[in-house]
Amino acid sequence: MKKQPSVVITDAAPSPGDQLRSREIRYVTMMSARVACLIIGGVLVSVNAPWLPLWLTLCVIGMVLLPWMAVLIANDRSPKSKAERAADAAARERHQMSLTETTPDPVEPITIDAEIIDRDPKP
Repeated sequence: MKKQPSVVITDAAPSPGDQLRSREIRYVTMMSARVACLIIGGVLVSVNAPWLPLWLTLCVIGMVLLPWMAVLIANDRSPKSKAERAADAAARERHQMSLTETTPDPVEPITIDAEIIDRDPKP
């Protein structure tokens, strides 16, 4: 097991590997709760518990909603810090400025006038 430092000396975000690991742990925890709902529902049916329809409804709701929530949470990343948002905004602004600077001024097209000369003169 990796020992975590007691003092953090940087404002850097956690590494992608650490973020992935924490999302995996949350996903497995939520899916374990789903399995627990299934097992509890089976036990409640076998012992014919009081208020069985209420408990089974709660277990079914847990089994249906937990996978959906687990996927949403597992695919979510941590929010960007103010510094990251400012850096992204500055990069977008630099990109917009470079696009406007490199756009050439519209050039007026050259028109060439020509006269039609009739080669066969008519009498």
